[in-house]
Amino acid sequence: MANFDQPIIIKKVKKKGHAHHGGAWKIAYADFVTAMMAFFLLMWLISMTTPEQKEGLADYFAPSAASTSSSGAGGVMGGSALDNSGAKMAGSSSDVVTDSASSPQSADKGSTENNIGGVDRSNGDAQQASSDSAFDLKSEQDRAFHSAAASIKQAWQAMPELTPFMDNLLVEQTEDGLDIQIVDQQGRPMFPEGSKYPTEATRAAIAAISPILQQLNAQVMISGHTAAGGRYDNPRYGPWELSADRANVVRSTLGEFGLGNDRIKSVAGRATDDPFFPNDPYMAANERVRISVLQTPPPVPVGLAP
Repeated sequence: MANFDQPIIIKKVKKKGHAHHGGAWKIAYADFVTAMMAFFLLMWLISMTTPEQKEGLADYFAPSAASTSSSGAGGVMGGSALDNSGAKMAGSSSDVVTDSASSPQSADKGSTENNIGGVDRSNGDAQQASSDSAFDLKSEQDRAFHSAAASIKQAWQAMPELTPFMDNLLVEQTEDGLDIQIVDQQGRPMFPEGSKYPTEATRAAIAAISPILQQLNAQVMISGHTAAGGRYDNPRYGPWELSADRANVVRSTLGEFGLGNDRIKSVAGRATDDPFFPNDPYMAANERVRISVLQTPPPVPVGLAP
């Protein structure tokens, strides 16, 4: 006989979840994704900038290496100098005077290399001082023109409307000063075809450089150029007239935004002469306006023959 009074035991098993492993890996992964995104964004920005923009940024962040002090305090000697015996002394001028007999006045006039006194020696010292002054002035002008070139590039890069035309705007420092060119590119002209009036982007580029050129002690030469093969509806109006008119309009625009008329040395139309690409005079880049900024020669000192 079955035992119906036997108790029935029901065992309930509660399932527990896995232990919590922490969320530190999520933070590390988020940092990794953020760093990769910043890296690819940086690479994209570098690939999108033009060589002129990179050079402008480098000039903007580069510290000035020129020293404004003539004492040599920033040099290897730490502001000290050596006297005639080789001993170290302070100061930039000779503080030690050696006793030596002066040479008598000789008949060899005009030679500044002889250790003689009198008028000839004085003239030699004056000529040497004049030469040193002219050299310092030339160096100062070179620095001013280098700074002007960097300022022009930065002014253009700061204008969003000029971003598509950065390859059309060229500025280069030369031995004589600056060479600024507004050049047509295929599909991106700076002047409408056959028109002497510039586009709005060209006008903005010219307006940006006018106050910078006004600050330089320089003379400006403006020349207009056209590409070969152009068609002109008016037989009395050809490349010579068009290039001259464009150069004159650029001169007028520079004057409108601050460049004085006394800074203008010449305005000329060159037509197809002097192409940008001599091997291909039909290229669009030969259609351009050139602005040559020339350094003003230093004045001749009094008593110094040219």
